[in-house]
This record gives sequence, C-alpha cells and structure tokens, in this order.
Amino acid sequence: MFEFDQYLGFLAFLIILTMGFWLMIFLVAIVPYWIGGSLTEFLKEKQAARKKAKEADVKNA
Repeated sequence: MFEFDQYLGFLAFLIILTMGFWLMIFLVAIVPYWIGGSLTEFLKEKQAARKKAKEADVKNA
C-alpha cells in the first residue's frame, strides 16, 4: 500500500506542520504579551520618575 519512504515523508510533514503551528501561536500570542508588558512597565517607571522629579522640584522651590 504505502512505501516506507512515503511514511517517513508523511511523518516529516506532520512534524513540520506541528512546529509551524506552535511557532505561529508563539508569535501571535506570547510575543505581543511580552512586548505589551514591557511597554507598560517602562511607561510606569517613566511616570514614577517624572513624579519623583516633580516632587523634588517642589521641595527645592
């Protein structure tokens, strides 16, 4: 019915398809989550630094 080479080719196809699926999930779901979280933290730190500098200016004035 099927030759062994065809079976190996089908297994290679399934492996590549599975790897592509998980790569797609990683790129679509996890990477934006990381980028969004890092941007949020960066903005919080920047806002805290600006608030601290403003308070220091008010104390020195």
